[in-house]
Amino acid sequence: DSDVLVCTVIGFPLGASTTETKAFETEDALRKGADEIDMVINIGALKDGRYADVQQDIETVVKAAQGHTVKVIIETVLLTDEEKVKASELAQAAGAHFVKTSTGFAGGGATAEDVKLMKETVGEALEVKASGGVRSLEDFNAMVEAGATRVGASAGVQIMQGLESDADY
Repeated sequence: DSDVLVCTVIGFPLGASTTETKAFETEDALRKGADEIDMVINIGALKDGRYADVQQDIETVVKAAQGHTVKVIIETVLLTDEEKVKASELAQAAGAHFVKTSTGFAGGGATAEDVKLMKETVGEALEVKASGGVRSLEDFNAMVEAGATRVGASAGVQIMQGLESDADY
C-alpha cells in the first residue's frame, strides 16, 4: 500500500533478446506487479545501422507495456555521440517515455555531457534518466542541470547527507 513504483529491466544486459522475448518479458513483468519497464536497446542492431529493427523493437515493448512508462536504456558508454543521438531519436519515434543512460553492466555511467546531448535530442517529448556513476550531490545537481528528470544512484543516502560514495557504480 505504498506509492513506490516497481520497475524491472527487459533485455538485460545488451538488449540482444529477440523482440518477441522482450514483449513476453514486459507482459509477464506487468502481470507480476511491475509498474514501469526499463528496456535495453538492441545495441548490436544500433551499431550495425539497423535502425528500423531498433525502432520496431522499442515500439513492440511500448505496445506490450500497455501505457505503462517505458524507459529505453541506450548504454551511452558503448556508443558514439552520433549513435546516442540516433538511439534517442528512435526511442522518441517509437513512443517511449524516457531515454536512460545506462544499466551499469558495461561500466561507466551517466555523464552530464551525455544527459545534455540526449535532452537536446528529445526536447520536451521525452524525459531523460541519468543512471550510474552519480556519487555525490554535486554529481546529482550536474545531471539535473543537464536535463535529467530522474537520477538513478546506489548512493542515494550518501547524496542526501551531502557525502560522496566510494562505490564503483
